[in-house]
Amino acid sequence: MTINKSSGGDFILVGFSDQPQLEKILFVLVLISYLLTLVGNTAIILVSCLDSALQTPMYYFLTNLSFVDICFSTSIVPQLLWNLHGPAKTITATGCAIQLYVSLALGSTECVLLAVMAFDRYAAVCRPLHYATVMHPRLCQSLAGVAWLSGVGNTLIQGTITLRLPRCGNHKIYHFICEVPAMIKLACVDIHANEVQLFMASLVLLLLPLTLILVSYGYIAQALMRLRSALTWGKALGTCGSHMLVVVLFYGTITAIYIQPNSSYAHSQGKFITLLYTVVIPTLNPLIYTLRNKDVKGALKRLVRKNNSTGKKILSR
Repeated sequence: MTINKSSGGDFILVGFSDQPQLEKILFVLVLISYLLTLVGNTAIILVSCLDSALQTPMYYFLTNLSFVDICFSTSIVPQLLWNLHGPAKTITATGCAIQLYVSLALGSTECVLLAVMAFDRYAAVCRPLHYATVMHPRLCQSLAGVAWLSGVGNTLIQGTITLRLPRCGNHKIYHFICEVPAMIKLACVDIHANEVQLFMASLVLLLLPLTLILVSYGYIAQALMRLRSALTWGKALGTCGSHMLVVVLFYGTITAIYIQPNSSYAHSQGKFITLLYTVVIPTLNPLIYTLRNKDVKGALKRLVRKNNSTGKKILSR
């Protein structure tokens, strides 16, 4: 399969073009996954906002996570579907820059947001009597703001440095997304300093939040060991288990790309790892939280019953 040459300052996203039959399968799978991402995360946002029982710090952060996942997927998937659907694999320089900035900001925000959610679970399990005092609305808004600001700050620094690298006419990106590890490979200068900078930024925005998550769950584990109530155990494991599963999936894939970019991008599996955290995981997040969370499932049922009863009243008039 031949790839159309780009014109002007356009980039070529090689993606999976060396496997045309796989592209057809991926197009269907990615489209279904994206639609599920939109429906599932939108449902969580609506339920959390409309059901008073879910207007708590935990679901405030979950709403932020769902919004991040929707925007994160939208910054990547439409372009990916366009490239998978036809022979044209190009993206404009402006489109590439926008995708780089937006996806990096949202991915960085999610890293910090997951750490904030772990702190919320720590307060709920280890400080239950003081939970409402500790996690007051102003603190929740501040913590969410820190997550968003850290994402914006990281993308302004990393994205700008990456885009300012001289490329000497190189415009073929051996990936399906304009992402920092792939973009710096286009540079026609020594990129060792950039790789070190990327590694250090990854340590701060990946390993530091992950360390805070592990410390939080260490205290949670100690607190649970002192509890003898099966009901409390079940409730704590329900909410904490969902969050831990999301953490394992997200951090397990994204660290493989950003902590060791050379080894990951040297092989085609790097593309599939990126496909997991950009397409698949945003789809799984709402499923994980709804399937393992009785509060969310109960809120969804109440919302459906309310809509059904409203519809019957309108029809009966």
